[in-house]
Amino acid sequence: MKSQQTTQTMKPATAAKKLGVYLPATPAEFQEGVVTRAELNELQADPPEWLRELRRTGPHPRPVVAAKLGVSIAGLARGGVTEALTTEQIEALNQTRPQWLEKERATQAEVRKEAVRIKQKKAEQAERPRP
Repeated sequence: MKSQQTTQTMKPATAAKKLGVYLPATPAEFQEGVVTRAELNELQADPPEWLRELRRTGPHPRPVVAAKLGVSIAGLARGGVTEALTTEQIEALNQTRPQWLEKERATQAEVRKEAVRIKQKKAEQAERPRP
């Protein structure tokens, strides 16, 4: 039986997600084609100018916006942020610190604290000898 080498391809939306960029802001040829695993690796290793500029200035997809603001994606939605934001818009939010952002950051901090507590509790339980 002969083994065939298949080229893995992905949709532009999947590639954009893996690259951390907002698909509608990418060049038309990227949006309309397919991306191979080798092409994705090349984009990650040696990003072209359009990709560097998009990562630098945006618009950024919601997961990136949420990370840059220190909140969850759901927190963005609760704050009324449903669209991609540019780096400039994110910096403006960080400077003005609206009430919803402060509340969501506090919520996110509590979620992280609880996750650490649960992890520690599980580690303690794992260390205890079983009867």
